[in-house]
Amino acid sequence: MIPRLYVQGALGSGLSVALDGGRTHYLKNVLRRGLNDEVGLFNGRDGEWLGRIAELGKKGAVVALDRQRRPQAPGPDLWLAFAPIKRARIDMLVEKATELGCSALLPVMTRRAEARRVNTERLAAIAVEAAEQTERLDVPEIRAPAAFERLIASWPTGRTLLVCAEAGAAIPIAEAARAGIGRPAGFLIGPEGGFDPAELDRVRKLPFAVAVGLGPRLLRAETAAIAALACWQALAGDSAQAESRPPFRNEFEA
Repeated sequence: MIPRLYVQGALGSGLSVALDGGRTHYLKNVLRRGLNDEVGLFNGRDGEWLGRIAELGKKGAVVALDRQRRPQAPGPDLWLAFAPIKRARIDMLVEKATELGCSALLPVMTRRAEARRVNTERLAAIAVEAAEQTERLDVPEIRAPAAFERLIASWPTGRTLLVCAEAGAAIPIAEAARAGIGRPAGFLIGPEGGFDPAELDRVRKLPFAVAVGLGPRLLRAETAAIAALACWQALAGDSAQAESRPPFRNEFEA
């Protein structure tokens, strides 16, 4: 398999791209790649390009680009706002949200949030690694943490806010997804202790907010986020675009 790396510089025919020490170490010592081995590069703007390692030193490497493998295409316009949770769980949440196609991740400080600090640099690194491994052509934006009221006040009115509420009236997520096909949307996931009642009252009054249910079981915050994103993508997002994928092959058929 050809390794894929996210870079920030421009990509194009005939260009050479310098890799930093971290990327060079990963190529040389983890993936065991050497001179003239093929590498794929993407930057979220110019599509994915294939090239070969032209230089490989201890502190840096150079990839000479050859041809475009895939043109840039827009990804799903799907946000995830979430209350910070414990480190191992927030790391998994960011990894899986990236794999499931989120375009932006927004930490929100609710009243009952477990964690009060968020290492956005670490989360950004996790998102990059997940994007490299899942054939994405972009990396989700990791935004700075915002207070609950600030998030609500700045939320675009044209973007549906899907509130995963653990209590109160809510419509099934499948119903909300089918109604939201083709529209920008974002999920709001509360902390382990749930939203404060005042927060729920505040958000339910918003004309663009919809309370959605994820079934009869009480889910952990990271599980709720993964379930919500998977359901939405399957019914209203790019996972529903079956015509763009090869037909399923049953390996167990004779």
